[in-house]
Amino acid sequence: MKQTVYITGADRGLGLALSRSFLEQGYYVFAGRYMQDWTELDTLQSEYPEDLEILPLDVNNQQSVDEAARQIGSRSGQLDILINNAAIFKDRSEDIYGEFHYEDMMKLYETNVFGPLRVSQSVIPLLLKGEGKMLANISSEAGSLADSWRKKEYGYSMSKAALNMQLTILQNQLAEHGIKVMAFQPGYVKTYIMGDFNNEATIEAEVSAAGITKEILKFPPLEEHMFIDYEGNKMNW
Repeated sequence: MKQTVYITGADRGLGLALSRSFLEQGYYVFAGRYMQDWTELDTLQSEYPEDLEILPLDVNNQQSVDEAARQIGSRSGQLDILINNAAIFKDRSEDIYGEFHYEDMMKLYETNVFGPLRVSQSVIPLLLKGEGKMLANISSEAGSLADSWRKKEYGYSMSKAALNMQLTILQNQLAEHGIKVMAFQPGYVKTYIMGDFNNEATIEAEVSAAGITKEILKFPPLEEHMFIDYEGNKMNW
């Protein structure tokens, strides 16, 4: 069987672009779909009917996550690359002088922090059997402590900082098994992460996806810095 990659949040935007990018590289793609009524993945599957498998996936639901992992295991028996891409952004412009919406912040943590951890844990046995042994995650410069500049977006920024910490711990634990963990700053991508399509963003999803794909397929050594942008530049933690 071809080399395999599992991409979460593949319905649209960066996840969809990553799915196409890896298909173009000759990979068999397991694409996690959350929105059943969004048809772009179906269109992509019609172009690659032998190499794209769509999996229903809610990263906040343990049963859904486990079933997706079971299907991957049943289909291939191993996994070379996992890309935790699924994430949400909620911003009501909270600031310390106004009102905080803690319920929204908890949803950010549930999806952006615990979602990737659930998915990663579910496929570790498959990654151990794969050749690539790559656990990649879409993070953000918003999670950088060294380069923090925002005066709002508390929930989103804190969730990405928590994700980054999660990834360093994963790398500490998985290094003995040869699994490389990476965190990517995708750039200010034109996506739907804010709900509506963000035309104010500066980077096309296809450009970011091509860069991330290129960096992943370099399969950098375990000791190389984990947090980089889509062009391969080192990011500060």
